[in-house]
Amino acid sequence: MRPAFYAAASGGWRDWWTLLHPPYTAWHLSYVVIGACLAPAVHLDRLLATLLAFFLAVGVAAHALDELDGRPLGTRIASRWLATAIAVGVCGAVALGALGVARDGWTLIPFIVVGPILIVTYNMGLSAVQKDILFAAAWGGFPVLAAYAAQSSGLAWAPVLAAIAASGISAVQRVLSTPARLLRRRTLEASASITMLDGTRRPLDRTALLHPLERALHLLAASVVMLAIALALARLT
Repeated sequence: MRPAFYAAASGGWRDWWTLLHPPYTAWHLSYVVIGACLAPAVHLDRLLATLLAFFLAVGVAAHALDELDGRPLGTRIASRWLATAIAVGVCGAVALGALGVARDGWTLIPFIVVGPILIVTYNMGLSAVQKDILFAAAWGGFPVLAAYAAQSSGLAWAPVLAAIAASGISAVQRVLSTPARLLRRRTLEASASITMLDGTRRPLDRTALLHPLERALHLLAASVVMLAIALALARLT
């Protein structure tokens, strides 16, 4: 079984596709759009720069760091290329943040400092509970707040509440994806059954157990992305 539902066949450029976790990266970049669209005025150039910064930090650096630590996706990408992707991703995101500071002031400095720390901390042997909490905050709430600050050079209650909501949705993602990864990557076989009220039994194998988890992840990812697109269309057109 593939290590993820979006994973391509191993080898070549397909490993890079798998490494980027396309549906999840799009999901978390959507929080950037949502945060930006809550600002009183939406500047397209700032939004595009923030999207690129988070793509480099989350889509590239964080995922490359995760793959370098134990090869959970089983890619054949050389370690030196993963290390290069991490360096390019983090440095590129910080550079874009520095440009924002030069243009709009010191408001973005805390986000530039905290962002790389979150990426590194996530892979430092935290407990499962600590990782769940960090993932929800860093991959959910943090992009909302950073994107709003990039647009307005400050914060307000609306983005704070939206960040709490995004953190909650990311926590749900973690609740679903953790057992899904267990079934895909670490389970040889699984068997269970449900006994109905009429006495009949319905068998459940690994595929049957995995399907509702990943179906929910599909729907959540698509829904958050569509919400972000709707907000962008409403504010930019």
